[in-house]
Amino acid sequence: MAKMTRELVLAGLNLDAEANMPMYRQLYEYLQQAILNGRLRPGQRLPATRILAAELGVSRNTVMLAFDDLLSEGYLEGRTGSGTYITETLPDNLLQVPKEAEREKPTCPHEIGFSQRGAILTEMPIGTINSRDDIRPFQHGLPALDEFPYDVWSRLAARQLRSMPSHGLSYNCAAGFPPLREAIADYLRTARAVRCEASQVIIVNGAQQALNMVTRLLLDAGDAAWMEDPGYIGALRAMLGAGVRPIPIPINEEGLDVEYGRGLDSGARLAYVTPSHQFPLGVTMSVCRRLQLLEWAEENDAWIMEDDYDSEYRYCGRPLSSLQGLDVNERVIYLGTFSKVLFPALRMGYLVVPENMAEGFIAAKTVIDRHNPTFEQMVLTSFIEEGHFTRHIRRMRLLYEARQEVMCQAIEEEFKGQLRIDFADAGMHVVVWLPEEWDDQTAARRAEEAGIVTAPISGYTEMHKQPPGLVLGYAGFSEKKIRSSVRRLAVALGM
Repeated sequence: MAKMTRELVLAGLNLDAEANMPMYRQLYEYLQQAILNGRLRPGQRLPATRILAAELGVSRNTVMLAFDDLLSEGYLEGRTGSGTYITETLPDNLLQVPKEAEREKPTCPHEIGFSQRGAILTEMPIGTINSRDDIRPFQHGLPALDEFPYDVWSRLAARQLRSMPSHGLSYNCAAGFPPLREAIADYLRTARAVRCEASQVIIVNGAQQALNMVTRLLLDAGDAAWMEDPGYIGALRAMLGAGVRPIPIPINEEGLDVEYGRGLDSGARLAYVTPSHQFPLGVTMSVCRRLQLLEWAEENDAWIMEDDYDSEYRYCGRPLSSLQGLDVNERVIYLGTFSKVLFPALRMGYLVVPENMAEGFIAAKTVIDRHNPTFEQMVLTSFIEEGHFTRHIRRMRLLYEARQEVMCQAIEEEFKGQLRIDFADAGMHVVVWLPEEWDDQTAARRAEEAGIVTAPISGYTEMHKQPPGLVLGYAGFSEKKIRSSVRRLAVALGM
């Protein structure tokens, strides 16, 4: 019986090590489809992971990761001392195999498809953001969720529910809950030297909505925009989705190379930058370079989008002042997010726009989604006004600095100097530089097969090639987890 099951599972299965999809995910999708279309029946036993790995010619980790996903999603069930089986409890409607006639698509007099813009959006890769319960090291951009003050947040939420006014349940201001806008403006003036009033603050659903709003409101399809290279993929997707032509500008030790951009004569209408902590390289833009960029924007009637995504976490000296704070000509659109400093599921960020543009941005926000959920804004307002926000940031800054130090030490010990890693002055991730002859895409695939999420530097690069490297996030993982995961990474990379 076991032999028949193995033959059925393997029929038509070819795992491709060179494919963009990790091999464990290829195996997962093959088995999932075999279950859903009835080729694997409820109650059938699967071969042991060691046997299946040998037959497929892959590591046992690859098979185990695929089985883990199927187990967690209810397709498989483990029986103590017996093995792994197709679950008996899948809904009947999922197990019905459609007849051939039912599979045929109805004929239509014309093709139905997406618009040109829709086609661009649907063809974009969605990345490897982990939405499952088993968050894996070393996912970057992830804060220390286990250290978030849930008790404080819960207490504030319960208090807000008890005292929620009736108007809090109705439609509210598209720009955001007014007391929250006041609290953010006060914080930014003090902590980031941003020149703003509450009327300039627009609450949005995270940084991605901010990026999409800015590109669509300030640029027309076909316009050019400077993009850091390597740079943040989310900004690139926003530009492409708006029909904007991204112009890759290289990064050097002072940040975005403004003179290089000037020499292109591209007629760019916007520059997207992460000056406080360039993503992914971690460079801080110098004051001289900031002034050059502001001068370029004024001379060319262009805009600057300043993404200040994790500037709170600076470990050497005080946090740097914002680029927006140096702007006297109102050329900078400033955006921030609470995903990195609180938790991503909050889905809340903010824009600071010039006073004379605020009304237009608010009108656009009304059209897009009316406004953000009011209850969460009210809770966040209390969290900020009562001092919990600044205390949390101070505590996380010390924690992340310690975790980064552990990460660097562990890499030095496990890789014995074969990889180069620099202690970063700020942020929640580090870049590990691989030997020059290595391919970082291949290294990332090997790491993922071992259950470790890394991001190859080449994946953020459009034109200006960088040495092979991997982005490793450390903020969301305990020191013990960091050490054990670095050890697994060394094994996965053959070191």
